[in-house]
Amino acid sequence: MPLASRPLGATLERAASRPRLDRAEAMAAPLPPLLVAAERIAASVALGTHGRRRPGPGEDFWQFRRYQPGDAPSAIDWRRSARADPVFVREREWEAAQAVWIACDRSASMAYASGRALPWKSTRAMELALALASLLVRGGERIALAGQDTLPAQGRAAVVRMALAFGRDGPERPDARPGAAWEAPVSRHGRLVVFGDFLDPIEDVRAGLRRMASAGVGGHLVQILDPAEETLPFDGRVRFDGLEGEPPVLVDRVEAVQVRYRRRLAAHREAVAALARRAGWGFLVHHTDQPPRLALLALYRALSETPPPRAPGPW
Repeated sequence: MPLASRPLGATLERAASRPRLDRAEAMAAPLPPLLVAAERIAASVALGTHGRRRPGPGEDFWQFRRYQPGDAPSAIDWRRSARADPVFVREREWEAAQAVWIACDRSASMAYASGRALPWKSTRAMELALALASLLVRGGERIALAGQDTLPAQGRAAVVRMALAFGRDGPERPDARPGAAWEAPVSRHGRLVVFGDFLDPIEDVRAGLRRMASAGVGGHLVQILDPAEETLPFDGRVRFDGLEGEPPVLVDRVEAVQVRYRRRLAAHREAVAALARRAGWGFLVHHTDQPPRLALLALYRALSETPPPRAPGPW
């Protein structure tokens, strides 16, 4: 069964009764195609871009954090580490501020594709998240997956750690919920990039953006939709089943509601975009029938030009 048509966690469930080696192989099986595809996308974009590293405030002030896999040994502060058991690395305040947290909606509603030739929305979201992470670490940035108990780190090990997290969790995990992004402990002046369909109630998006803007966090929203969600290209009598426990909806003549549906979708999207603008955040739309490289290039350029978040005002 191709990766795009199954949950990444499904392999783990089937492997519960296998020997340890078989379980390890089953756990890793879905990861290479996703990670390889993401790094291929990142490599194609990297050819035409430059790194984001730049001087910033507080560059002469240092802070310490615990060493994590992927950190350069040269960053270890041996004098500070000698005073305690943990090993500490030293970084400038502006380097910590430039860390990027990445959130990826992996809830049940993201497991949708209108055709066999298209990826699930969740698959494309993870692919773009990993590609962005790969591109950022190539430029020396620190990255972290929002909702995981890890600090931002540099190097390819941080990207692999993110891929492993995608491989071992599923839509039932707390950090896979759409609202988990807004609960991430992003440092002040850090950046948060959220991949999802943003079809949640607008008040949920408003509350999340308000919380992040109030904390001095900037970022971007990347709305990922299947082309069928955009146009509702069906006719006749169609039953629509909810992916998150919603009751089914039977529509006698879909063509009779297409115009109204498209207007409501456009209005909802504009409301999300307006909230993002009010918070000083960016907003991009990507459809799963489009090349992921285009979305990544636009996102990376926008991330390089992100202004500081606006002070909270009336919402």
